Amino acid sequence: MRNLLIFCAIFCCAATFGAEVDSSTLRGRVMCGYQAWFRCPGDASDIGWYHWNRTRKEIKPELLTFELWPDVTKYPKSELFAAPGFTHPDGSQAFLYTSDSEAVVRHHFDLMHDYGIDGVWLQRFVVGLSSVDVLPKELTLKYESSHLRITNHVRKAAATTGRVWAVSYDIAGTPTEKIFEALTENWKQTVDACVVAEEKYLKHDGKPVVQIWGFYGGNAHNHMTAELANRLIDFFEQPGKYQAVLVGGGSWDWRNNKDPDWQAFHKRFKAYCIWNIGHYHRRKESGETFAAVDYWEADRTAAQANGTLWIPTVYPGFSWDNLKKKEPGSTLVSRRKGEFLWEQFVKLAEMKETSVYVSMLDEFDEGTAILPISNTPPTQAHFVDGEGVAPDLYLRIVGEGAKMLRGEIPFSKTIPFDVNVPKKSGPQVPAR
Repeated sequence: MRNLLIFCAIFCCAATFGAEVDSSTLRGRVMCGYQAWFRCPGDASDIGWYHWNRTRKEIKPELLTFELWPDVTKYPKSELFAAPGFTHPDGSQAFLYTSDSEAVVRHHFDLMHDYGIDGVWLQRFVVGLSSVDVLPKELTLKYESSHLRITNHVRKAAATTGRVWAVSYDIAGTPTEKIFEALTENWKQTVDACVVAEEKYLKHDGKPVVQIWGFYGGNAHNHMTAELANRLIDFFEQPGKYQAVLVGGGSWDWRNNKDPDWQAFHKRFKAYCIWNIGHYHRRKESGETFAAVDYWEADRTAAQANGTLWIPTVYPGFSWDNLKKKEPGSTLVSRRKGEFLWEQFVKLAEMKETSVYVSMLDEFDEGTAILPISNTPPTQAHFVDGEGVAPDLYLRIVGEGAKMLRGEIPFSKTIPFDVNVPKKSGPQVPAR
């Protein structure tokens, strides 16, 4: 991470273009989670088929870990990699993209610019830091270097497109005793490299923001304790150069945790983001699934009583059959051609809520990506297709949903445009 210092002078003076997103507050920000964890053989990372597949050396139908095949027709062709053995229904070769690419990151930020999405929470997985020493050393060193490149691509793309961004740590899979030191040391390195001082790094109440996912009580993959939570909150609240507004990320049902120590530290959060993915109901008449939002108003009221900014999570649908090796279709929460996601924006508009976490920009593994997905995925394996709607539908729903929350377009209980027709492309941000 010390190499971050090399890039400081470059990014602190970067120019911007286009409509600027206010980076001074969390309020009113509609931002996407950004995994940026996909790698391909031959890219800059030298990692192989990472997060597309269970092994890094070869990609096969029985080894896949992702559910949605991305629509890559508008990606820079130089950043696409042929997936051997995978072809579209017309027989053409199928390609995947790498996240370790300045051009790919820039393309994603151009899309957010064009569709009116404010920015991203860039995921940083604590278990992948070399200081944790849990994963193979060769992989962690390569991934750390790769993530550093991507971070700098994000910094540049945010500056040139007027989007905002912030670091989002995820503690999943990290031993409890390793979390505090690894996470806080990484944050110190990030601050020392002048990253959070940049104009397009998100701030709140005059301080940079940082998110931590992992406040799930009793979760087998997130080894959080009340003691550790308080240590982390203490660290980020301590006055000085490393102080930040901590956005906790965790259980949607945090109010139901009976542990008084957990309730006590939840009252300390300046902001809290609920993880709503997979929490849904089913309509008796039609059998349709819809996101569970009935508890949102009470949830926000309780958070506000604690002095906490409540940030809801919305998602377009879900599926992880390949990731979990389940029968095709057995885990599907249907997108219903955009209605599933739009209904969540409708609820937030009724609540007059404007701060939103969108899950996710690029989560093809669990089927929540809002980036374009293919309507004609390869036939050699199970994939969830785009239901025949315009590939850019979910980018457009998020952008238009954000406008509705801000009162820039009329309130509408139904999607206010034709889901089958792509948005006419707006002005692209000029290449630098």
